[in-house]
Amino acid sequence: MPLSLWNSRSLQNCNHWQAKFFGTTAREPPNEKRNVKATRALLAAALGVGLAFSVAAQGKEQPGEMVEMKSLPASVQQTINQKAAGGEIVQIKREGDVNGKWNYEVVVRTNGKEWGFEMDPSGKFVKKHSDQK
Repeated sequence: MPLSLWNSRSLQNCNHWQAKFFGTTAREPPNEKRNVKATRALLAAALGVGLAFSVAAQGKEQPGEMVEMKSLPASVQQTINQKAAGGEIVQIKREGDVNGKWNYEVVVRTNGKEWGFEMDPSGKFVKKHSDQK
């Protein structure tokens, strides 16, 4: 038996058993175009989700500089003492925003619950944080 005939019968036999056990044969051409498109779509979706989560995570915590009460102007100290009356001042942070402006953010603990408020550099009250910790 010539070698080329033996090799082709051997491949046919291999394809037969491969198709029987694995449901495919080596002779089936792969659909590479579909696989590449699916891979690109999956990669694009994964990148989109990753970027969305990173933006959401950055939006929650703003970077800021911790400051001491004694280093603040008198008007700011007065506003803090008025708003935090009866509570313990947990932290005071100087935070900037994207427009180049900055505020003081104060976290106060009252009756075991933490809450916060913001004021501008002159000591004017800006807003109270509604989320309690």
